[in-house]
Amino acid sequence: MAFDGIFTGTVVAELKSAVDSHIDKIYQPSSSEICLSFRKKGFFKRLIISVKSGFQRIHFTDMKLENPEKPPMFCMLLRKHFSSARLIDVSQKGFERLIEFTFESTNEMGDRVNRRIVCELIGNMSNVILLDENGRIIDALKRSDISAERIILSGAKYEYPKPQDKLDPKISDTEEILGKISELKDLPLSKAILDKVGGISPLVAREIVFASGLDDKPVSEIQDISPLKKQIEKLKTAFNNPTPFMLIKDGSPFDFSFFEINQYGNLCSKKSFSSFGELLDSFYMEREKVSVRNRITGEVSRLVENLISRAVKRMSARENELVLCEKRDELRIKGELIKANIGIIKPGQKSVCVQNFYDENLGLIEIKLDPALSPQNNASKYFKEYKKKAVAAVTLNKFIEDDKREIEYLSSVAESLTRCESVSDLNEIKNELKLSGYIRSVGSKKQKSASASFKEYKSPEDYRIIVGKNNLQNDFITTKMASKNDMWFHTKNIHGSHVVVFSQGGNLSDETILFAAKLAAKNSKASSSSNVPVDYTQIRYVKKPSGAKPGMVIYTNNNTIFVTPESD
Repeated sequence: MAFDGIFTGTVVAELKSAVDSHIDKIYQPSSSEICLSFRKKGFFKRLIISVKSGFQRIHFTDMKLENPEKPPMFCMLLRKHFSSARLIDVSQKGFERLIEFTFESTNEMGDRVNRRIVCELIGNMSNVILLDENGRIIDALKRSDISAERIILSGAKYEYPKPQDKLDPKISDTEEILGKISELKDLPLSKAILDKVGGISPLVAREIVFASGLDDKPVSEIQDISPLKKQIEKLKTAFNNPTPFMLIKDGSPFDFSFFEINQYGNLCSKKSFSSFGELLDSFYMEREKVSVRNRITGEVSRLVENLISRAVKRMSARENELVLCEKRDELRIKGELIKANIGIIKPGQKSVCVQNFYDENLGLIEIKLDPALSPQNNASKYFKEYKKKAVAAVTLNKFIEDDKREIEYLSSVAESLTRCESVSDLNEIKNELKLSGYIRSVGSKKQKSASASFKEYKSPEDYRIIVGKNNLQNDFITTKMASKNDMWFHTKNIHGSHVVVFSQGGNLSDETILFAAKLAAKNSKASSSSNVPVDYTQIRYVKKPSGAKPGMVIYTNNNTIFVTPESD
């Protein structure tokens, strides 16, 4: 990611609009994220500070971040020292990825003092550090002991990270920059630029080389690096007139910068934004969505996959056993043939070869006998085995049907997990698995119900539409919320959400039917497919069989429409 020193400076310029505002709210969505709300007359912004690996950033955000029910200790400390504090300055330390917020607040004695929040966005060492009016550390998200290069502990004097020995591209002469680059003869040109010019990322260094028309090979192999001069001058211009710019590859955010990047040619599309906050929201929202989904669903996904795997193996074993049961008529025939030939069988005989009158060719068949039993008891033994297999076949068929329903249900849970976007969504699915007996409830306390919200939409005719996120929600909106005249939508023979249009018996237009059908397709396992079949019918024709798993229903009197889901 190109959250380099210069990009940090452009973000700082944007954050300065919050100066003279007061902190309205403080919360900590995760162990590595802080959210501050700033408010003043005619101004309200939320600021996100993230030091999470791969997601280090600071910017104004419109993202809806979850506020945990119980604030972490660091959040409580922040509230103690910075609640209602007035922001008086936002600054950057040189060209470092370090942003410092200075606040005016009240200490324990009631005196007005200046306290600071220092945000260091330096790779794995990224940190948020709270400083008192004397520059001493109140606390930090990440502490370091006395063996570290810098001591980050409560009460210690704060020291800035050691600055890099690089040229300041804003004030350094271009010829001086070229001279320094020329000294690094063994390095590729882009790495030489990166090594000598402060505040830029590898992306920017490569773009300078690309735009100059030079090859990115060792400096010693390049006869003339003067074409870099024009591009370095352009870079200086970009400092003063930055443009929030994002690269998109294969439909997903790929990288960003403060000026237009052309080195990827047709491999990436380009998009500019009106603000750096909007750019970073757009870039990280998709990445965050994937990261959160993978993080919160990992353990439950593995559980569901294991349950499905076990159910499939169990069903396969039962199907193999059923194949043996289907050959039970051979046992009955052998019993009948023993009875028919009882006169020729001698006591102690181990087998008998007789004519099989059940065979149209009247061929011979050898029947094994138990020498310890009489011919009559040998026949009875075969009849008993036949009846046992007949009863087993009925039982196995029932068990196999149960296995199929279980696999079907667990597959629907697995599909719901792919659409989890928050911890609340996951909690509902975990609660569902507890109610179904797949997760053991620990302790005697009653399980708290999940609080995830439904997905709600408005149809072109202004009808309310609700989409279930999981099987419990599917059950609730279909069997509890909806009336018998409302319209119900679901992908045909494909796992997905129940979608209900609360039409109260009103005739739906083709436009509304298409809209609801696309929602059903989009919130299903076929979300990335085209020409997806979606069934729809009135709620009166949707029934939940007694004892059925959550989300499992049967329906009749339906119509089918084929749609292609629309991407977000």
